[in-house]
Amino acid sequence: MKCGFDNEKYLKIQSEHIKERISKFGNKLYLEFGGKLFDDYHASRVLPGFQPDSKLRMLMQLADCAEIVIVISAEDIEKNKVRGDLGITYDMDVLRLKDEFTNRGLMVSCVVITHYQAQAAADIFRQKLEKMHIKTYLHYKIEGYPSNIALIDSEAGYGKNDYIETTRPLVVITAPGPGSGKMATCLSQLYHDNKRGIKAGYAKFETFPIWNLPLKHPVNLAYEAATADLNDVNMIDPFHLEAYGETTVNYNRDIEIFPVLNAIFEGIYGYNPYKSPTDMGVNMAGYCIYDDDACCEASRQEIIRRYYTSLGRLAENNAAESEVYKLNLLMNQAKITTDDRRVTIAAKNRALETGMPAAAIELQDGTIITSKTSDLLGACAALLLNAVKHLGGIDHSLHLIPASIIEPIQEMKVKYLKGNNPRLHTDEVLVALAMLSKDDKNAKIAIDQLPKLQGAQVHTTVMLSEVDRKIMKKLGIDFTSEPIKKKVKSL
Repeated sequence: MKCGFDNEKYLKIQSEHIKERISKFGNKLYLEFGGKLFDDYHASRVLPGFQPDSKLRMLMQLADCAEIVIVISAEDIEKNKVRGDLGITYDMDVLRLKDEFTNRGLMVSCVVITHYQAQAAADIFRQKLEKMHIKTYLHYKIEGYPSNIALIDSEAGYGKNDYIETTRPLVVITAPGPGSGKMATCLSQLYHDNKRGIKAGYAKFETFPIWNLPLKHPVNLAYEAATADLNDVNMIDPFHLEAYGETTVNYNRDIEIFPVLNAIFEGIYGYNPYKSPTDMGVNMAGYCIYDDDACCEASRQEIIRRYYTSLGRLAENNAAESEVYKLNLLMNQAKITTDDRRVTIAAKNRALETGMPAAAIELQDGTIITSKTSDLLGACAALLLNAVKHLGGIDHSLHLIPASIIEPIQEMKVKYLKGNNPRLHTDEVLVALAMLSKDDKNAKIAIDQLPKLQGAQVHTTVMLSEVDRKIMKKLGIDFTSEPIKKKVKSL
């Protein structure tokens, strides 16, 4: 993938801009941190050159003046809400986040449980945190939030919440996912600080949409594609346009909530320091794009991938048709089709030629390699072997894993483990390669090629198994599949 984003410039000017914002508010700023702090793979895909841990690295430059508050909703704890990308519950992710930040030398001061109404699961989680000596605070659900300003801005509203004791100029408010109550936590602190004579400030840090790119720029369209299930919509910020005569981009929820925020700020301070939702933001990513064409193309590819993901979710009854419809509209706006993804065409052509499920991979140098399902291997497992043979300069006709090795594994899967599909998955192929690599030079060469698959593109003509999806993610491969369920037949 061609780079188009200057990551080092981003780290420098982003940290400087946040320091500048801290100084504007009497050296106390609550910074709502949206998105993912150290695994922002969406940003790295649509802004090639952006590193997934860039926001964390930027924050580490502010480590001496920053502390982190992790927020989780009691309602999400009660529902056992799961992070789709990691497959772990939000409460488990709080502990993971705490360890990740601490291991990098960042101070995590506490955990705040929001939307609290004495939920049993929330109480159990709080006891667990306290046993781990993690300071915990409770913020209560406010009836009529966010429209009941009179109640919110009162002792029965924000005033009822626990006051979070903080010691540093920058307080970063982050969470496992959206809807956790980050903004309300910031505003509650402003209310309590103001009562104590502390003139603290609030700012919002979200990478997308990028406010100083056009509304229909592919990078911003890709953000809409990523949040299609939430029905987020990018919009021109009307408040910024009215105040400054300048066109900027924000998203519907921030624009819709701004009149309410305005009233809350006026209730706390007597005035609002911000004239628009754009004013609240501190994102500098738009200033670090140096090759717009590269970022546009990367974003178009991301929209296609999101479209395929949505089709797959619909086929498994995990998405609404409206989500697919919205992604279809975004593809039309970006003037792209699935044929603009090269591996899609290659995989479909291989399937037509062979009459079997097929797969294709595009390597970093643009080389496209294909495979098909065989009696021994699934299409995805065969594709991995074909790819590492190409990268390692191994003769394509050579069988890296002999049939004599594969057949006993197949017998184990079917005869003893009662499986229906005898063909090897990607994880089984990799384990077999590892076992052979001790004595087989070519198997060792093949394994050494695996890191080179990072960023490769894959398409399959049938939906991947959960095992194959996990292996693709671990190898850093971006994959898509036709929304066709695999028909498994025993040999």
